[in-house]
Amino acid sequence: MRTSYREHLDAFAHDLIIMCDQVHSVMSNASDALLKQDLQSAEKALSLIDDLEVVRLRCEERAVQLLALEGPLARDLRQVVSSIYIVEDMYRMGVLAKHVARTARRRHPEPAVPRPLTGYFEEMSRVTLEMSAKVREILIDPDVDVALVFGADDDAVDDLHEHLFTVLTKREWPYSTTEAVDVTLLSRYYERYADHAVNVASRIVYLSTGLMPRDYMAKRREDEAEADIERRFEELERRFSRGGH
Repeated sequence: MRTSYREHLDAFAHDLIIMCDQVHSVMSNASDALLKQDLQSAEKALSLIDDLEVVRLRCEERAVQLLALEGPLARDLRQVVSSIYIVEDMYRMGVLAKHVARTARRRHPEPAVPRPLTGYFEEMSRVTLEMSAKVREILIDPDVDVALVFGADDDAVDDLHEHLFTVLTKREWPYSTTEAVDVTLLSRYYERYADHAVNVASRIVYLSTGLMPRDYMAKRREDEAEADIERRFEELERRFSRGGH
């Protein structure tokens, strides 16, 4: 029975990798559609959403089976619950990428983003795609240290989002109202995509340690402080020992 249960867990984990690949592909094509006015890329991104939905539903069915039909051990239960959250976050990432593709398709053949602002979205696209690529890496090989650095990438996207908001609200806007709406929404889509990638990384930390990132970092600092105190006492003992001789 445990062998069968482990096989179901492994299949669930494999589906998460498939889902991550699909999400990455949707955003990659959506970004190409946005930045290059490539209608074919927009259509491809939108068609991939159906495949993403299939895997999401399969993951939900697996989760119900694993929780209802078996008696999971503590770590197995943690893996199932974490995976449920990961599925939801990655599905939301796919939906946000779909919104990017739809905006690009709606404005085609014209660009949805004014040319002078394209560079900001190129950078947003680069960082968010790197984040989803890193998600794949830690799904395959959970690494707490890698998962913890997602915040820096998220901060970079947040900074771009805030700058674009400043451009929209605190300076004279030389473009149309439609372009203002598109820039606002597109920037938000990328910013939220990055947020969900961070959520996935947080779940990997929880899966690996049993703690959420903030609690894990606090415990690690506490452990390091205790280890430092212990080293100091050991050094004092060595000094006293040498002095006694």
